[in-house]
Amino acid sequence: MSRMLRAREDTRRPSRTAPPTWLVVALACAGQFLVVLDVSVVNVALPSMRTDLGLSPTGLQWVVNAYTITFAGFMLLGGRAGDLYGRKRMFLVGLALFTMASLGGGLAQEGWQLLVARAAQGLGAAVLAPATLTIVTSTVPEGPARARAIATWMSVGAGGGAVGGLVGGVLVDALSWRWVLLINVPVGAVMLVGAALRLVESRAGGGRRLDLPGAVLVTAGLATLAFGIVQTEAEGWTAAVTLVPLLAGPVLIGAFLAVEARTRKPLMPPKLLRLRSVASANAAMFLCGAVMFCMWYFMTLYAQNVLGYPPLDAGLALVPSSLAVVLGAKAAPRLMRVLGPRHVAVFGMLVATVGLAWQSTMTADGSYTTAILIPGVLMMTGAGLSATPLAALATSGAAPGDAGLVSGLVNTSRTMGGSLGLAVMSTVAAVRTAGGTSPEALTAGYALVFRTGGTVLLVGTVLMLVWLPRGGSSD
Repeated sequence: MSRMLRAREDTRRPSRTAPPTWLVVALACAGQFLVVLDVSVVNVALPSMRTDLGLSPTGLQWVVNAYTITFAGFMLLGGRAGDLYGRKRMFLVGLALFTMASLGGGLAQEGWQLLVARAAQGLGAAVLAPATLTIVTSTVPEGPARARAIATWMSVGAGGGAVGGLVGGVLVDALSWRWVLLINVPVGAVMLVGAALRLVESRAGGGRRLDLPGAVLVTAGLATLAFGIVQTEAEGWTAAVTLVPLLAGPVLIGAFLAVEARTRKPLMPPKLLRLRSVASANAAMFLCGAVMFCMWYFMTLYAQNVLGYPPLDAGLALVPSSLAVVLGAKAAPRLMRVLGPRHVAVFGMLVATVGLAWQSTMTADGSYTTAILIPGVLMMTGAGLSATPLAALATSGAAPGDAGLVSGLVNTSRTMGGSLGLAVMSTVAAVRTAGGTSPEALTAGYALVFRTGGTVLLVGTVLMLVWLPRGGSSD
């Protein structure tokens, strides 16, 4: 009887007919696509923004950083808010904030207005992104069907990151930089109506309140760490403005874990991190994000700065790689039924490593087929194959009441890994080129980045073989 009462408390659904599963998954995936797309879509528009709004180089950097820092810093809090106050409610709140901030950014007349709008976008994304995965996992029962749904969520998210440069280039060339933000408004409005009408509320609050000290500490820790990471590009690794937040962020996160161990109703129950599936899959997700996120960045730089592709052509050149991520993620569930999540994740990482090794042989006069197409397809197919089983493992074994928090943790691992990876790899490339700007010097720096990434993925593969649960459970 008590189990039935808990189940009723964990998922409170109205008595009306549940919407089709495909529609729920589609709405959740559309939300994830939007928040991931906006990480990269503004990059192509930055020069136009600078000219139109008179932004300084530092201000231009913060057009990207304001979004990234708030997105990474508030993600765990956004995930737990969904558990306590309702996943549908947080989806709508996050999407509404994201949409209104996009409108404000697209209409900005001053640089500071654009920066405020981008920070608000990041906050909306931090609330929205965990809700998208939680809605998927709470709607689809655990098993092959959930693996397919997660694969769709992963592939749509990866596609959003991959096509950001292409979408941004088309909008800037055809309309103006403002439309890289304004395009979110009609899309967001349609999604808000669809979600309000068709999503069914679920939560696991049970009368619990938000752990305010934990929420403050983890948000401050993640935001401070993200701030330190993004400062590395402008200030270097040894500047005080970089070192202080890089050291303070982990200290705050450590304080958060200490508080959680003593709090009666913690924001993140310590037992959650003791689940092998959650801990190991998130560690692997962090390493994968650190390598794969920055690969798009350096492949685009190689195409433009070395091979001389215009921005739009560079975006088109990576379309096959974008499709490869989707195909890899969609193929993963079938392989998981035969090989198991652990082996599919490892196989995907090995395929990606082969692609990285191939890409590291790039030359200053390379052809599209051998220097971009084939290695790019290998890297991104492997990324898609590994991401789906890792996400499935990371969300398995946790109690229904922690689903939103676990989803926030998955997104945080990928985002923080990607941010740190890009900062480190940018330094690796800069050290190797030593200030040189010739195609040969740039190629040498980019090639070292791909060799370094391949080494990191090999380490991650060993980690997965040893630590990931064999049976796809929490073990």
